[in-house]
Amino acid sequence: MKLFIKFLVGAIIVIVLLVGSIAAIGYQLPIAHTASRSIFLHQPPNNIYATVRDFASHPSWNSDLKSVVVEQQPDGRIHFRETGTNGTVNYELFEDVPEQKIVIRILDNDLGYSGKWTYRFAPEGNGSRISITEEGEISNVIFRFASRYVFGQTATMDSYLTALGRHFGETVTPQ
Repeated sequence: MKLFIKFLVGAIIVIVLLVGSIAAIGYQLPIAHTASRSIFLHQPPNNIYATVRDFASHPSWNSDLKSVVVEQQPDGRIHFRETGTNGTVNYELFEDVPEQKIVIRILDNDLGYSGKWTYRFAPEGNGSRISITEEGEISNVIFRFASRYVFGQTATMDSYLTALGRHFGETVTPQ
């Protein structure tokens, strides 16, 4: 029994030290970050723009999403709620320049992260380049550590862009 208690106390100390170290490293990282990714598609910008702008259809081609509910607000703004593998997040269509640029921002204040994505659609050769720039803030120090060292700050953008490429029948590698 004494050996078990020593082992248990030792394990608890190791866990506390590990979590404390992760939190301390996360605390030292900047809260704000900017990251960008892009892909080339053999599609005109208007086709890609229309697909991205049709938020309600995203679950049909993006397996990370279970549902998207789009709501027109009384002031004319578009809000939408995504439910997916990472829970539920509320967004606002903040800026919309047809066939050129879309900016969406997170409306929730209690996620441990916030920010916006800026999509740009540009003709390039025999197709188009779509780029996403994320301007984010991560207030939760553990999540800040994980986003930097575990899954990376571009993982969600990479997943989205890869799914978008598949939707158009193309295999893409975000850069």
